[in-house]
Amino acid sequence: MKTARFVITALAALTLSNTAVAQQMPAPGGGGGGQGQPDRVEQLDQLLDLSDDQKEKLNKLFDQMDKKVESRKQEAQQLQQKMGEHVGPDYDEKAIRKDARKLGNLTADMTAESVILQSRVESVFTEEQRKKLEQKMKEQQQKMRQMRQQMRQRRSQGGGGGQSGGGGQGMQPAP
Repeated sequence: MKTARFVITALAALTLSNTAVAQQMPAPGGGGGGQGQPDRVEQLDQLLDLSDDQKEKLNKLFDQMDKKVESRKQEAQQLQQKMGEHVGPDYDEKAIRKDARKLGNLTADMTAESVILQSRVESVFTEEQRKKLEQKMKEQQQKMRQMRQQMRQRRSQGGGGGQSGGGGQGMQPAP
């Protein structure tokens, strides 16, 4: 059950991380809400063999979340921009803190929406699907642990890093 929540958390975190990244970038011409939605449902369908009714319910849930996130993402971008305008030698600490609180409240609201979405999505699954999802997530977590371990080993072995891989690259520009 906890692992199933992890999957939903991962999906929601992806949505929120896109929002956080978008806060640092200019607003795109059109939100990717509808575009990413079928991918999430399709991924869940491939894992859990969802019924048409479940797909429809999930599409609605993700669509609702995407709409909420898009409007909040725009608001967060505006707050980030406004805070950036405060930077300078004659800064207004009170205004900066006020805008930072607004951004914090907005982020907290988005986090709450994410948890609510997790609960709603989980309620769409059958008990069997939840167990299957939990098993898949355990497998995925194990793969991630292995990948992190391999990366740590490479870092600890490769200290200099530039000699073996960089040698061939260094020879190419010479002629």
